Amino acid sequence: MTDLGFATPANCLPDKRQVAVSFSRAAASYDSVAELQRAVGHELAARLPADLKPQRWLDLGSGTGYFSRVLGQRFVHSEGLALDIAQGMLAFARPQGGAHHFIAGDAESLPLQSGSCDLIFSSLALQWCADFNAVLSEAHRVLRPGGVFAFASLCVGTLRELRDSWRVVDGQVHVNRFREFETYQQLCAESPLDVLGLHNQPHVLHYPQVRQLTHELKALGAHNLNPGRPEGLTGRARLLGLVGAYEQFRQPLGLPATYQVVYGILEKTR
Repeated sequence: MTDLGFATPANCLPDKRQVAVSFSRAAASYDSVAELQRAVGHELAARLPADLKPQRWLDLGSGTGYFSRVLGQRFVHSEGLALDIAQGMLAFARPQGGAHHFIAGDAESLPLQSGSCDLIFSSLALQWCADFNAVLSEAHRVLRPGGVFAFASLCVGTLRELRDSWRVVDGQVHVNRFREFETYQQLCAESPLDVLGLHNQPHVLHYPQVRQLTHELKALGAHNLNPGRPEGLTGRARLLGLVGAYEQFRQPLGLPATYQVVYGILEKTR
């Protein structure tokens, strides 16, 4: 979705092949700058039902395997699966353990048998999926009755300061697009899964200068992947313009970068 409230067609979201390549390249640097990702994933884990005891869990969009290891420690008698679209992430994660199996796959078409998991845990991966309805359908298919689908994703308003600052400079697409929270609400309500909880919560990070933010996005593999993004290197004049425009947002803690995080807990009851 755009931040003007209009629907963003699927072809305006990043190509998942480019997403896979970008995150594969970022595997070695990802954990060094993943403060937000760790905070969001731990918050999602804290929202899991207290009595949940899965026989098999799936870390969907497992990345470097950080939360595969968290889940493995929490559910020590369970079988763990780590699945990611980026082969480079899987190669990085596999030697560190946490899961029993590391699988290359797509959240919109899971390479898993129906009724094979009791928990699907996905933190900050599903914003890259153009067809969230397919994600929900696949989660329902793969879960056993009573299974839980827990996800954290991003919605409109994420990196709004960076987006607005770039608009002042040249008006081009420099920031990844995200769905509206209302779209998550609608799709989850219409899915065959029961919604136990669905919330939108802002997380704000602060940086001394803009370059620290842009460096972090690149190290995460989450820099601009949108269709219509500017090609080639960004000129010095435009970068100086970005720095100047972003200063309007400066706070006592530094330059803010807001992430609007969607937390969802859904259950398969039928």
